[in-house]
Amino acid sequence: MGLHPLEFSECYLDSPSFRDKIKSHEAELDKTNRFIKELYKDGKNLINATKQLGMAQRKFAQCLGEFQFEYIGDAKTDDEKCIVLLMKHMRNITETLMKPLEKFRKEQLGALRAERKRYEKETEKYYSSLEKLLNMSSKKKEPQLQEADTQVEIMRRHFQEESLDYVCKLQEIQERKKFECVEPMLAFFQTVFTFYHQGFELAKDFDHYKRELQINIQNTRNRFEGTRSEVNELMKRIREAPQEYRQTSPISFEGYLYVQEKRPPPFGSSWVKRYCTFVKEQKILHMVTFDHRSGGKIGETESITLKSCVRKTTDVLDRRFCLDLDITDRPGTVLTVQALSEDDHKFWMQAMGGKEPVTSVFFFVFIFSLPVVDAQLDDVGFSFVKNSISAIEKRGINDQGLYRVVGVSSKVQKLLSLMIDEKSDEVDLSASEDWDVKTITSALKLYLSPESRIQAVHCLVHKLPERNRQVLGLLMKHLANVAAHSKQNLMTVANLGVVFGPTLMRPQEETVAAIMDLKFQNIVVEILIEHHEKIFTDAPESCPLSPAAPVLCAPTRQSKKMSRQNRPLAVYNPQALDIQNGKRCTSLYLYIFTFLGVLNKSVTSRKARAVYPCEAEHDSELSFHVGDIFNGVTQSREPGWLEGELEGKRGLIPENYVEML
Repeated sequence: MGLHPLEFSECYLDSPSFRDKIKSHEAELDKTNRFIKELYKDGKNLINATKQLGMAQRKFAQCLGEFQFEYIGDAKTDDEKCIVLLMKHMRNITETLMKPLEKFRKEQLGALRAERKRYEKETEKYYSSLEKLLNMSSKKKEPQLQEADTQVEIMRRHFQEESLDYVCKLQEIQERKKFECVEPMLAFFQTVFTFYHQGFELAKDFDHYKRELQINIQNTRNRFEGTRSEVNELMKRIREAPQEYRQTSPISFEGYLYVQEKRPPPFGSSWVKRYCTFVKEQKILHMVTFDHRSGGKIGETESITLKSCVRKTTDVLDRRFCLDLDITDRPGTVLTVQALSEDDHKFWMQAMGGKEPVTSVFFFVFIFSLPVVDAQLDDVGFSFVKNSISAIEKRGINDQGLYRVVGVSSKVQKLLSLMIDEKSDEVDLSASEDWDVKTITSALKLYLSPESRIQAVHCLVHKLPERNRQVLGLLMKHLANVAAHSKQNLMTVANLGVVFGPTLMRPQEETVAAIMDLKFQNIVVEILIEHHEKIFTDAPESCPLSPAAPVLCAPTRQSKKMSRQNRPLAVYNPQALDIQNGKRCTSLYLYIFTFLGVLNKSVTSRKARAVYPCEAEHDSELSFHVGDIFNGVTQSREPGWLEGELEGKRGLIPENYVEML
């Protein structure tokens, strides 16, 4: 498995696993630095050896030239030309390979070393001031305490700012090295193969790989620019409102606590910083010893079962933000812990069910939403898609940046509202000058946004409902037509994949990992465009077995107990947790199956039979017994749910509780 993405939200949690991920990225860049230094050293040796070879060849040719045989003289001339050409290309090696690699090593990796030192310095500075604050006596005057709290808060914000910048820089260099290190090597290979006349056939065999590598490098560069802008935008939003991205979970709560370890008299006690994870349902607290200043080594995990939690007053212990934990595993033993701040203290009290009430505490789940469009594949929607495509092909097929340049949001919304309103007169966009091309393309992308290797895609497309497949085929044919004019509009298949990948296959959560997966979305769209005639015209001959997606996607009953109004981005599912813990399948087929599966929404009514009993937990759900028959069953917009009718009442049904008839 490759390197884990560094999530900006983890900068605020600063967990041991996050520090371990940072170490992995730093180790990878250190390995790259050593590789470039060794390559530079060996390259200089190669150039020197080549120069010595050239001098020996020139002396050998001069010796042969002293003979009076004419053909020997001709051989000398050829050798001299060859030697001159060799020396010329050897000089080019220094320019095309050695200097770019050395420049990347000194400028990028050298700058990262300075960033790392600053990050480690800020870490030491922040945690030292935090411990100093927590060790302050509560008997000090309130202004002194407030001033100390303010200073630590300022230092915390500065530390988190540095953490965000360092994580962003780490990932940027990881992505940048993919083309800035490989591109000089490609130029070197091209130089070497240009020189070797005897190796012409070898160079010819290499040509297809060279072209493919050039395309891959350019695509990687393009994706890097798009990914960097997405990452910077996400970092900006997290920086503006870090609390909204705080990693909260209905299952557990985690963070740092200082644990009081009591020693036999007269040694007193000591406070040890531990990273704690509290599993709410089982009331289990997992504690891991971790100190940023000791090399970041993770100690052993200790788990205890919590019986009760009580706030500890400053009258009993001269420390703030303390809690007394009654442990079930050790009757009569009370464990005293200290939170990092007042807000952190309240969060731990609420998570552990502390006896003292906590007010004004909220858990936020931030969901980035796009403008909602009532996109239906009815006659009006189908007419809008055809009208838009006709106008784009007639008025803007040769426009540079077609589909990449976006229109004004208010105009796009106005056009959409007008076109999908059944009561309004239909507007011919091909003849109307009131709507520019970029507004039409943006409206088409927005309208289609709620709906979305060759055999796998072919089979999955033909599992879509007829209407969905028709409009997807219409769009892919149009995009193929756009790509055919790429010399004028500069929109190649790869560029269109970059534009329509996020539009048709937008992820449900905004994380760095999701941004890094954008390249898979682009690949799927590229396949659909390049093979649209086969995929949308012919039925698939045979289909591969579907992956075990239904098992992974089937929600447990427990996952449906959460409020719909504040539904989190991920629900508790033990099988899904296995995926998150490293068993994630990287198969492109599974990725396609997951995303195209979103489009596969049934538009016909069917019957279903209950295979498990269920008691409704919400007014919108149905209660039923084993064997009950549901009528008019359709796919719900709620993931993992169906809609059906039972005894005259229509409501939601858990999808894994019924079988279709």
